[in-house]
Amino acid sequence: MSSMGDMSFPHALNTVWLQVFTTVARHGSFTAAAREMDYTQSAVSRQICALEEAAGAPLFDRLPRGVRLTEQGRVLLEHAEAVLERLETAHRDLVAVNAAAVGRLRVGTFASAGAELVPTAIAALRARHPGVDVTVREEPSPRLAAALVAGDLDVAVLTPAAGDLLDELDPEPLFHDGVSVMLPRTHRLADRACVRLGDLADEDWIVGRDTPVGPFVAAALDTGFRPRIRFVVAEWIAKQGFAAAGLGVALVPSWTADVVRPDLAVVPVHPDDVPPRTVYTATARGVSPSPAVAAFLTVLEETAARVRANASPSPPPAGPGARGGAQADAGTPGEDGSPSPHRRTG
Repeated sequence: MSSMGDMSFPHALNTVWLQVFTTVARHGSFTAAAREMDYTQSAVSRQICALEEAAGAPLFDRLPRGVRLTEQGRVLLEHAEAVLERLETAHRDLVAVNAAAVGRLRVGTFASAGAELVPTAIAALRARHPGVDVTVREEPSPRLAAALVAGDLDVAVLTPAAGDLLDELDPEPLFHDGVSVMLPRTHRLADRACVRLGDLADEDWIVGRDTPVGPFVAAALDTGFRPRIRFVVAEWIAKQGFAAAGLGVALVPSWTADVVRPDLAVVPVHPDDVPPRTVYTATARGVSPSPAVAAFLTVLEETAARVRANASPSPPPAGPGARGGAQADAGTPGEDGSPSPHRRTG
């Protein structure tokens, strides 16, 4: 037999040997171990002999009736049981992760998607996979994209406002959404089925702090007016508060109609004036999505379909006579529904 000091011993170990060894030790018999493991007795004997050869010492005393651990065998048994227990734990953990039952999930969302879409999806994920540890970060799309690239997020819901950073991600279209105007329930246009951007020429406007206003101004100019941007706010809730107070109107995604305050109305804007935008899910390019990410994307798609189905009816589709200037200059809407300078097709 090789020397007990042979450094190749740990590398020579075979988990089957350890399983056979611990089973023989538990029963004190090659025959009983063979019966439990559905092996032949000679196969058990060969496995033990191979382990003893690797260990450089006898592990069992062969007695007239059964076997008994040697001192070396007693030392090895403690470690063998610990190794097999750790391997079983590792297997359970891998199975759980592969089933998305556990694991960290860092989600990013822009403000209006955080009003209903993302929290509803996370609730559905937790119901299916309660072991997933979810954290959420709300930021404008450019910051979400940068966080994905830096490895600080696993997945994000974002808009074309992310700009050139989308080229460093793997974006997938989640849905295409029209743009609406949010205004007080008492507003003269609140009961309209659809409005044109020109109908809002005399209004004061509320925009998000991180919204690119240049494309919005271009779209308004294309319809014949320069918008009066009076209020620049950071939060979705604040935008609703300013609108409800009658201080101005704001462009918002059409699917947010069911999550605004009850004293507000959300009226679709004709797509000839402001074309629909694409909302994306994105992960870092070249990074394989974890099972938790894959599970979240599944429930997010299901949630988006329900939200869209429950949303207010869309305005008439853009016809062949649509003004190309507004679409070319405005691009798709940005974070809060206002146009974004970057247009990506889904």
